[in-house]
Amino acid sequence: MKLFDVYPLFPITIERGQGCHVWDADGQEYLDLYGGHAVISIGHSHPHYIQKVSEQLQKLGFYSNSVQNPLQQQLAERLGRACGYDNWQLFLINSGAEANENALKLASFHTGRTRILALEKSFHGRTSLAVEATNNPKIIAPVNANGHVTYLPLNDLDAWQRELSKGDVCACIVECIQGVGGIRLLTPEFWQGLRRLCTQYGAVLIADEIQCGYGRSGRFFAHQWLGAAPDLITVAKGIANGFPMGALLISPEFQPVYGQLGTTFGGNHLACAAALAVLDVMEEENLVQNADRVGNYLMEKLRSMHLPHVTDVRGRGLMIGVELDIPYKEVRNRLVHEQHCFTGCSGTTTLRLLPPLCLTTADVDDFCQRLATVLQSV
Repeated sequence: MKLFDVYPLFPITIERGQGCHVWDADGQEYLDLYGGHAVISIGHSHPHYIQKVSEQLQKLGFYSNSVQNPLQQQLAERLGRACGYDNWQLFLINSGAEANENALKLASFHTGRTRILALEKSFHGRTSLAVEATNNPKIIAPVNANGHVTYLPLNDLDAWQRELSKGDVCACIVECIQGVGGIRLLTPEFWQGLRRLCTQYGAVLIADEIQCGYGRSGRFFAHQWLGAAPDLITVAKGIANGFPMGALLISPEFQPVYGQLGTTFGGNHLACAAALAVLDVMEEENLVQNADRVGNYLMEKLRSMHLPHVTDVRGRGLMIGVELDIPYKEVRNRLVHEQHCFTGCSGTTTLRLLPPLCLTTADVDDFCQRLATVLQSV
């Protein structure tokens, strides 16, 4: 048997990591400005994380959600305090797609409606409703194309009002910083207006914080820059630093109904131990504040260098897009193979930077020099 070929792969095997650096099978070190697609929040192989996960594995790795798991309640309480939503409710699952799937399902149960509004260039996952809410026809199978979703422009409140005023919308799902869409930011005016409209027309407002949340923007959640709270918040990626985990944060107005939502592996003992260790490190090392400070330093440095082919630098915290006037492919490949540095990408011309939240200003200086070397010779 061979693997089903779904990803274009770099011919590199990463064997170990530490902080913002990884090493391949030949011992070559790489600077990681990708963070495993925003998953590595506290850095690779953090000793506290290793200790807590190892200790839990020695006791119990998994038992079903048919019995109490005190680690789940600990995580709910800790996460509530960390993000400022301590009176909300938490549903633990395995991935970002599951988080969005369950958010949309819960919104439909809550409103009795079926229509969804999403942003143009949105990405919310690859499962049934999540992929239908993703604005990419190449990955929406015929079985998923059920006509539930209308895609609308970024920051065009009039367009959203026209659709919401029809009275049949169950949910608006929005990435507060679009990742796959090219690091596009919502304005406070749009977000606050959308909050008012959802309240007015009885729709549920869902903040997809899977990539932009968990400290990456320099606040715990990216929507906290914008001045209004949603009804549901979806998280994954950085929540457990690489252990598969997702979560749905649910405002108090939603009442649970047995049987509507459920999960086999979600919130298992190992996942909760990993997530609690992440919160320990984020708090002890002030990683949310570090993301804000070092992210600003990185954006200001990139702008001040006036690098060839760079037309824009945008983002918040350590979620940054470097817009190029040439396709990113050669630049990204040369960063990997010649400068030993990993980055992400969006569209065809955007380098996407999603490093661990422990990135330092020294790492920034190092990356900027490597990027300059490539751009000056491309």
